[in-house]
Amino acid sequence: MLWNPIDIDEPTARDLAKRLRVSIVCAQLLVQRGITSPEAAEEFLRPRLAQLDDPFALKNLKAAVERIEQAIEAKESVVVFGDYDVDGVTSTVQLVSMLRSLELEPRFSVPRRLDEGYGLSRDAINRIFGGETPQLFIALDCGTNAHEPIAYLRELGVDVIIVDHHQTKTEAPQDCIFVNPHVNDPEDAPWRDLCTAGLVFKLLHGLLKQRREVEDPRVKGIQLKDYLDLVAMGTIADLVPLHQENRILSWFGLRHLRANGRSGIKALAEISGIDSGQEMAGADISFKIAPRINASGRLADAALPIDLLLQDDYSICRGMAQELDTINRERQKIERGMAKKAELRAATEFADEPGIVLFGDDWHPGVVGIVASRVSRHFHKPCVILGAEGDEAKGSGRSVASVNLVEVFQRCAHLLGHWGGHPMAAGVSLRAADVDAFKQCYLEALKSLYPGGLPEPTLHISAWLDPEDLSQSLLEELDRLHPFGQGNSEPVFGLRGVVLEETPHVFGEGNFRFRLPATPQSRRGIAGIAWRMDEPPGIGQKVDLAVRFAWNYFRDSRYPQVTLVDWKPTESYSTR
Repeated sequence: MLWNPIDIDEPTARDLAKRLRVSIVCAQLLVQRGITSPEAAEEFLRPRLAQLDDPFALKNLKAAVERIEQAIEAKESVVVFGDYDVDGVTSTVQLVSMLRSLELEPRFSVPRRLDEGYGLSRDAINRIFGGETPQLFIALDCGTNAHEPIAYLRELGVDVIIVDHHQTKTEAPQDCIFVNPHVNDPEDAPWRDLCTAGLVFKLLHGLLKQRREVEDPRVKGIQLKDYLDLVAMGTIADLVPLHQENRILSWFGLRHLRANGRSGIKALAEISGIDSGQEMAGADISFKIAPRINASGRLADAALPIDLLLQDDYSICRGMAQELDTINRERQKIERGMAKKAELRAATEFADEPGIVLFGDDWHPGVVGIVASRVSRHFHKPCVILGAEGDEAKGSGRSVASVNLVEVFQRCAHLLGHWGGHPMAAGVSLRAADVDAFKQCYLEALKSLYPGGLPEPTLHISAWLDPEDLSQSLLEELDRLHPFGQGNSEPVFGLRGVVLEETPHVFGEGNFRFRLPATPQSRRGIAGIAWRMDEPPGIGQKVDLAVRFAWNYFRDSRYPQVTLVDWKPTESYSTR
């Protein structure tokens, strides 16, 4: 892996550090994010909800609000249909909660992944309706490409609202109210990259504005900020860029995860091992909360986490959270077995190819996305993992930087059934008999789109530090840059010429703990951990380390810790 130090405008960084009274490291990180003035820095470091745009600036959102108001006034029958991932779950919980406050009792559901696949389908519609056709159907985090199911709903006389953020494969859906900034709104709109949880928050904002204008007494006690915890969960878990409105919503939402005391989140945090006294960070969502919510949709019924987040009784929530944890452990077991087989096959079958397509007729379709992520990261190649469902192959693709999966899949669309998603992640289904043809088409598309080959994996070094720079004061400044994620990457720091004085302690599969040499700021040396790494550096050897730096929480206390990203002998370092 190439190490590439990020270019810094040093005079600008020094001036910003002086004017903001922050460290030069913090100023460098701000400049790297395109923040070069004190005013822009203050806006970034201290987001305000007042910076959010008028919700009605989103195309079609006012029409969606007015149709929902009509349903409220007439006490119509409403169905809310979400997706089975965290974004879809938190979107559904937001809207159902608000409609209940306005004295509607909507039915809600998500696809049954193993029976109905991804998104909106005729099978899912028939199951949910069960002979009782509603007057209004609201699809969240799906529906952009569901032309046939929407037409079917309209044939039944049902009005349809779609709130989604996925890209369209052909044209926007017709004969419905369609809210999707990726399709409808300008590219420079500050809300363009909102996930569906953020879009539903906008919808609720607009609904409250309209209801307050008509002096609806039911909205008097409703606080919009009480939904921010759900927005943060959906936004961080869905890997959308954390800038502009996404940054504002996730920044405040993380603080509300603890503040509003939602019973379901409290139970999930406890079962996930998050200390009750710590503030939640983006990593807690990504690696602890989200996997447990997603596991239900992968292996069972995603209605369980929706029920959990709508429940007020903590004792009931605790049991639901325990059930989600059990499902997640089963998911991890299945995933480990599949990933091991997939990595062995990828190493031999696709060693000289720009991408990977693997099909296993005994592979569980509920965990193919996670396995695709692992294989893609391991080989630095866009990867599609497929499992069997009857005569069909269903799976997920995960990409690498600079490779747009949507463009690749479009070139193979003649072989595909349902497919869709983002440039970095997409779902796909096709006939099992067509897997070999798809594999060839996929590899040919990659070679055609990227004739120079895929770029060599690169690790961007945010700043070079000395071990004594790893201080609590630096961590406190890094806290102000949170949450980290897409578009606001967690910084990776380089340490040159480090000599470990203690032998790293190896545990698990390729994991080890180590300790940096003592400094005046840390008499014992900063603790470190590495995950899934081939081998640790030896003691007495000069090495360069690439690390992330964060708090580690344990038993209601915290201490600084580095996470090793990569290492190499000092003499071999190159800035190519």
